[in-house]
Amino acid sequence: MPAEQIKLPNGNTASLSVTPTLTVVKDQTVKTAPVPAKKAIVFFIGGAADQEKYYFQGAFHNIDDAQKLLDAKIAGNKKLKTKYTGLPKSYKDARGSGDIQTHFIDNIPSKSCPVYIVGHSLGGWNGAHLSQILSEAGYTIKFLVTLDPVGEGFFVWLGSDIYFSEPTPVAETWINIRANASKPDNSDGVADFGERWIIEAGPTVNKTIDRHHASADWMFIEPVQGTKSACDLIFDSINGIFGQ
Repeated sequence: MPAEQIKLPNGNTASLSVTPTLTVVKDQTVKTAPVPAKKAIVFFIGGAADQEKYYFQGAFHNIDDAQKLLDAKIAGNKKLKTKYTGLPKSYKDARGSGDIQTHFIDNIPSKSCPVYIVGHSLGGWNGAHLSQILSEAGYTIKFLVTLDPVGEGFFVWLGSDIYFSEPTPVAETWINIRANASKPDNSDGVADFGERWIIEAGPTVNKTIDRHHASADWMFIEPVQGTKSACDLIFDSINGIFGQ
C-alpha cells in the first residue's frame, strides 16, 4: 500500500507511513488430529446357524459361549478393560470386500492394534482366509484359533457363503483344534456333511480332542500348551501388551 503524500507549510512534501490493519484471529487454539486408541481387537466368528438362522436351524450362538470365557477373564483385570474389544461375527461377514470393510476393518481403530481371530466351524474356514486378507492389508494377526473348522465339502460351498479354495492362514500363532467325539451327536453329523478341514501341517498347535462339534466353548478352554488353553494364551498375549 503506497504512503500518502502531504504538503508542508514551507512548501516541501512529506510521506506519511502507513500502518497495516491486522485482523484478529478469534480461534487461536492449536489444532491436533485425534489419535485412535491402541487396543486388542478379538473377532469371534461363528459358523452356520450360529449368529443367524441357517435354513431352518439356529441361531445357536455357540461362538458367543467361547467369547464369554475371554470376556470374563478380561473383566477381572482393571488395566485391560479399556484395552479390549471382543466382537461376535457371522462367517458370512468374512467374505467379500464390502462386508470385510464393514464388519472387520471398520472395527479396528488403527493398524497398530493387535488383532485376534477365533473361528468355529465355517467361521474357522472363513476366519483363516480373513487372517490372510487382513495381514496383506497391513494388520498384525497375533493369534488365529480355528475350532473344528469346516468347509471342504462341495455342497456346503454351494449352499453357504464361504471361500472355495483352502485357506492359507497368516498369523503369529495359529492354534487348530479338531473335535472328534467318541459318541457323536447331531452337530458332529452336520460337521461331517460340511466336511471338516483336516489340517496336517501349518498350525503352531494342532490338537484333536474328544468333544462335540458344537462345543466351541469347551474347545476354547482345552489345554493346548501345557496347562494353557487357547483362551489363556490369548489373554496372556493381551496382558503382555497392555497389562504392564
